[in-house]
Amino acid sequence: MTDHSIKGKTAIIAGGGKNLGGLIARDLAAQGARAIAVHYNSAASKAEADATVAAVKAAGAEAVAFQANLTAAGAVEKLFADTVAAIGRPDIAINTVGKVLKKPMAEISEAEYDAMTDVNSKAAFFFIKEAGKTLNDGGKICTLVTSLLGAFTPFYASYAGTKAPVEHFTRAASKELGDRGISVTAIGPGPMDTPFFYPAESPEAQAYHKTAAALSKFTPTGLTHIQDIVPWIRFLVSDGWWMTGQTILVNGGYTTK
Repeated sequence: MTDHSIKGKTAIIAGGGKNLGGLIARDLAAQGARAIAVHYNSAASKAEADATVAAVKAAGAEAVAFQANLTAAGAVEKLFADTVAAIGRPDIAINTVGKVLKKPMAEISEAEYDAMTDVNSKAAFFFIKEAGKTLNDGGKICTLVTSLLGAFTPFYASYAGTKAPVEHFTRAASKELGDRGISVTAIGPGPMDTPFFYPAESPEAQAYHKTAAALSKFTPTGLTHIQDIVPWIRFLVSDGWWMTGQTILVNGGYTTK
């Protein structure tokens, strides 16, 4: 029977240098992962990625950081190849990469739409593709999407709309990779208390989001926190392997499908 524990496993985390990705890397190391490849997007986040690598090593795991712009398919392929060369074939692949834009459809330019598609859809597709080609049998793939996939709201067409295809990528990949024992899932957090949230929202919108979840008053800011998401990631890439082909909204009762 396949071992679904994290102990001794190797992982690759896209967007793993900081925020949610950085906490996931630290958590997997604490759970006994053998080695973790930490991806970061640009030189601006190198220091944070290096800090994550140091924390992973301090927890007893191997760690290596790779910089790449994952909006090019070749860059995703190289990231996986570099990971295999450095720490071996991964057992776990997690993609936290995303780009937010809150804007009326009438004001979104073609360039903005293309940029959103490249980050939220294209990068996610090729990450799942390369993970499926590279992971050991019995592996786990998880992609971060958004709880706005269950919302009926204006202004997020280019964000939720370019995350929405990941739901079908997840379903399709789960069928294509299932005979190798690989599970494929997606998690949609609610509005998260990270540096990505505040610049996109007006003070009025921030106030709404901080009270919109059923459990808002029981969390420090009323928002989803990265610490709320990590246990779900940990579960889905270990004992929760039987959940596959699904998108799960984890948001404290912010929205549902």
